[in-house]
Amino acid sequence: MKGNAGLARPQAVRSPGTLPRLLPADAGAGPDSLARHLARYGPSPAGLGQRQRESLIAEVARAGLTGRGGGGYPTARKLAAVAAGHAPVVVANGTEGEPASAKDKVLMTRSPQLVLDGAVLAAEMVGAREAVIVAHPAARRVMDDAVAERARARFDRVRIRVRTAADRFVAGEASAVVHWIERGVPTPIASPPRVGERGLRGAPTLVQNVETLAHVALIARYGAAWFRSVGTPAEPGSMLVTVLGAVREPVCAEIAIGTEIGQALDLAGGRSAPLQALLLGGYFGDWVSVTVAMDRPFSSAGLADLGAGTGAGVIAALPAGACGLKETARVVRYLAGESAGQCGPCRFGLAAIAGQVERLAHGRDADLLHRWLGQVDGRGGCAHPGGVVRLIRSALRVFDAELRQHAMGWCCGTTSVLPVPPGRSR
Repeated sequence: MKGNAGLARPQAVRSPGTLPRLLPADAGAGPDSLARHLARYGPSPAGLGQRQRESLIAEVARAGLTGRGGGGYPTARKLAAVAAGHAPVVVANGTEGEPASAKDKVLMTRSPQLVLDGAVLAAEMVGAREAVIVAHPAARRVMDDAVAERARARFDRVRIRVRTAADRFVAGEASAVVHWIERGVPTPIASPPRVGERGLRGAPTLVQNVETLAHVALIARYGAAWFRSVGTPAEPGSMLVTVLGAVREPVCAEIAIGTEIGQALDLAGGRSAPLQALLLGGYFGDWVSVTVAMDRPFSSAGLADLGAGTGAGVIAALPAGACGLKETARVVRYLAGESAGQCGPCRFGLAAIAGQVERLAHGRDADLLHRWLGQVDGRGGCAHPGGVVRLIRSALRVFDAELRQHAMGWCCGTTSVLPVPPGRSR
């Protein structure tokens, strides 16, 4: 068993302001081996006793780490709640069902050992004997190889299993991940109990995004003050973002939280065409006019008055030559097909709403759509219908001028930029 007990600091501490923290600087070097990983970051705390577990959870709390999967819930609270239960389990969630996001796939394929460090540390912190890694299909082989390397080195006291994630948009929600592992059906459920109380095999289950766990691994090595040396006082640390659309080189990059959106676009080579709007956060996110977005900090606080948030770390640039209404209609039709089909608002409401958005893009009136949105918002068996409603409402705000143009039979948009997988039924 390699590593060091407690919160001792290794000699390989990276400079506080240096990014990237999570990814190797050399993008072409391939996945980090265990040896290269340890040379880069130093050893991880291991063999934690009860007091050390409590101390490390407190350190995560001081760091102010929040979930990087889109929910933004304080990580230390989840750790402490699961640690109070009996025989807990840890699940590292790398499902990444969001088509516009690549951050978790990139992290798992380039820094698999850092993800595993975080999963193992989380298991030790809550007193679990097992960590399940749910890996996107694109990252499964890399994660298998990384686990096998650690097993050969007898590196961990915690058992690690790897499971391929379900290929569905809804599959990344915590309860859907648990149901996928147990039953092979990724069904999200909003009703209690939460998985932190009763999840995998009825045990308290910590379902945590893989990026969040990678940050836990770094906080355990370098401490809360180091973590907070980038970002903002209210939202400390860094985050992975996927920048795509009308940019020169779509990229997954690491930014300090609070970085201006225009600077994030520069990491992708800058805009490749004049822009009209940005989709922030992903397909459960928000359209924002480019005229008000470019100098905004990419943070929850920086986007709050626009009704937007960072979500899954997606920044999608819509060129002036595309139609925002048609882009939204394409995405909504895809999301309607991704419903778990377990309740009326999703099963029937989203299909009807998708059709109405398509008709809206061809000049129909929006009154009926507004009424239908109110009938499904907040009434589903999970968050799926509410997320779709949020996207549509932001489109109606931002593309109001296009609505009037479409009503007069005019639309010049011909370009499609948002990735939409082939449609499928339930």
